Amino acid sequence: MKSTSFRTLTSQEIELLQQLGNRAEDWSQVQVNNDCDLNLVRNNVFMGHVWLGAIEQGFVHHGDLHLPEGLYNSMVYNSCIGNHCAVHNVHMLSGYTIGDHCLLFNIDEMTASTPAIENDYPWIEPMNENGGRRILPFSGMTIGDSYLWAKYRDHDKMVQRLEEMTRQQLATPEGSYGHIGSHCIIKNTRTLHNVAVLSDEETPTRIEDCVVLSDGVVGYGCTCEYGCIAMRFVLGEHVHLEFGVRLNDTVVGDNSTIARCEVGNNIIFPAHEQHHNNSFLIASLVMGQSNLAAGCTVGSNHNGRTADNEIVAGRGFWPGLCTSLKHSSTFASYCLLAKGSYPAELSITLPFALVNNNASKHCLEVMPAYWWMYNMYALNRNITKFAKRDKRKKKAQHIVFSPFAPDTAEEIINGRMLLKYWTEQAYLKFDKEKEHVEVLAYGMEKGKRPVRVLKAAQGYQAYEDMLIYYAMNTLTHDGQSTTLPEASLAEGEREREWVNLGGQLVPQKELDKLIGQIENGEVNSWQQIHERYNQWWEEYPELCRRHAYQVLCHLSQCHTLGQPQWQHYLQRYSNIQRFVTEQVKVTRQKDNENLFRRMTYRNEAEMQAVLG
Repeated sequence: MKSTSFRTLTSQEIELLQQLGNRAEDWSQVQVNNDCDLNLVRNNVFMGHVWLGAIEQGFVHHGDLHLPEGLYNSMVYNSCIGNHCAVHNVHMLSGYTIGDHCLLFNIDEMTASTPAIENDYPWIEPMNENGGRRILPFSGMTIGDSYLWAKYRDHDKMVQRLEEMTRQQLATPEGSYGHIGSHCIIKNTRTLHNVAVLSDEETPTRIEDCVVLSDGVVGYGCTCEYGCIAMRFVLGEHVHLEFGVRLNDTVVGDNSTIARCEVGNNIIFPAHEQHHNNSFLIASLVMGQSNLAAGCTVGSNHNGRTADNEIVAGRGFWPGLCTSLKHSSTFASYCLLAKGSYPAELSITLPFALVNNNASKHCLEVMPAYWWMYNMYALNRNITKFAKRDKRKKKAQHIVFSPFAPDTAEEIINGRMLLKYWTEQAYLKFDKEKEHVEVLAYGMEKGKRPVRVLKAAQGYQAYEDMLIYYAMNTLTHDGQSTTLPEASLAEGEREREWVNLGGQLVPQKELDKLIGQIENGEVNSWQQIHERYNQWWEEYPELCRRHAYQVLCHLSQCHTLGQPQWQHYLQRYSNIQRFVTEQVKVTRQKDNENLFRRMTYRNEAEMQAVLG
């Protein structure tokens, strides 16, 4: 923030500052704004180049805390302090550029340095503890950026180009680590080292109460408080770290809350919740809209002689109480894991499934479409709750919140194929005359014990209803239109591969195209990459319509939809909508009528007052 509005001190001003208890290594290197009231600069030590912005009689407020503008009882080294800030009792402020209207109070150490050699950069090692996916954080990095860099390591040229772009970004004041945005609140804090904090009047960021942050980026509107520790990290927008969480080598997506637990070497997509002392998440890629229950140990469960490999979980991942998983494991979208210690690696390819380790029967049980058949209230609530909880103002990272989207639709199509194949194999193996046979799955667990598919026929039908619900909801705009869509939507092949790019869904072929353009130099900055993200987001609704239409064509086994087929799906959609409404009511009513749930309340009125 060096600016022509700063000037050197006069001899009279130096004398005044000295009378007010200030000392300087070299007064000629202290510069001030013309609107800086030096009477509000008291008992400080200045070293190196120091710039002081405008200061006047007034206060900076945060809740009940009102601190006068100015600089008091602090040590400042090679730093620039913006206009109308209140800086009180900062024992060491070194290498930082502070924005306007910031409050800094009771801080042990805030230091930032410009790396002289490559090894000085704070590389993050996400998803894998061996460092093979390391990325270099910068101010303005999105979750999609980190995933692109960490995931596609086989594109050596792209990885090299991304590092070059990042070094260019770090060379700018806006992209460097020692930068604090305007209207930021930092108080009663231990250490900030090489941290960039994004903040402004619309989305202020707050850091307070015994926090230690090192080598990372804090996004707009974040809160770090109550003893949290984070090292080598990137926080998206509106992220909460609190109550002693220990986090390292991790990228945390927007609208996430992590508290009390241990989190290391991960990329976590938006809307992740993890609040419990006895849970930890290590060496994983969790694709958002996820929740880790108490006692979850996802990671650090060594089953080899090397560092842990990885766990990859699609969005909607929800491991239940005291769930323990083995590396390496993968999970389709919206997998719900029942309580248990899973003894072997898993590859759950059925989305919206309930997974249970049945130790008494020595088998793994998987129920496809469980959310749709038995937990419709929670599934329906997910459609709206994540959007309602989205408190972001900047929205640099685009996010798809609906459980019914092209990525999950393709997983459902694949799940139906698997169910059909496994069922056919079951009847061939056992007895064609039997009405019911045991359906076994293959390839979902390492080991020799059986994997039983529960309610395979009901799941297969539920998957079809879910596909129709997704497609018709997309094509009719939730029932607002009943006109047969244009046949041109059938042109081209259905997009079968979709990438969850930090919460934003992108066709794989479009991402491959971007990677090629990065490698050949056609795209040569992060700004251009972000512009491409925005372009994809604008194109996404039409891509969804085309995909939804082609899903119906897939179900109909035809190239284009005629009026009879369209009327058939309109009727099916109407029936499914009624089913959804009824199931939401039924699944909610089960809780309300549960005698054990009601017994803690004196009467119906108390329960309604508490639960609504």
